[in-house]
Amino acid sequence: MTETKTVTIATLLGSLRKGSYNAAVARALPALAPPGMTVKALGSVRELPIYDADIQAEGFPAAVTAMADAIRAADGLLIVTPEYNYSIPGGLKNAIDWLSRLPDQPFAGKPIALQTASQGLLGGARCQYHLRQAMVFLDGYVLNKPEVMVPSVQTKVDERTGALTDATTRDFIARQLVAFAAFIGRLR
Repeated sequence: MTETKTVTIATLLGSLRKGSYNAAVARALPALAPPGMTVKALGSVRELPIYDADIQAEGFPAAVTAMADAIRAADGLLIVTPEYNYSIPGGLKNAIDWLSRLPDQPFAGKPIALQTASQGLLGGARCQYHLRQAMVFLDGYVLNKPEVMVPSVQTKVDERTGALTDATTRDFIARQLVAFAAFIGRLR
């Protein structure tokens, strides 16, 4: 009998907007995950104060340590985010800045997958490249392929329900999750 290894993925959402298209992508992940994969959302980046070394000197905020603990406990981290001004949204960058300053920072040695969605034609590609740069410095292992960049996302989400409805996009995301599980298995 073959033993099936389970994989737990933590998702970090880089968007704050109530009607976020990236949140729609993130909400779709549990249903798109392959057998044996559990997807768990982390707390919101909204819960973290703006990074300030004076606050850090007094002790890391509870929301920061809770997020770090959840990332460490997961087998992999999946970041789902929009692109702002050709780069990483401020709230997500702030979360990365806080998490990276913890002793035993949670990105080191962690398998990481990236997904971006935007209303533009590039689907957040530039943000992904900036995230990859940050993760190189933080010793994260980023899945190279398949890359999920969802262009014209507003045409792929039902405005009424907030569900990701585009079958092609859903299938492509599902294939990335299968590849991510295999990537995690190789790194174990």
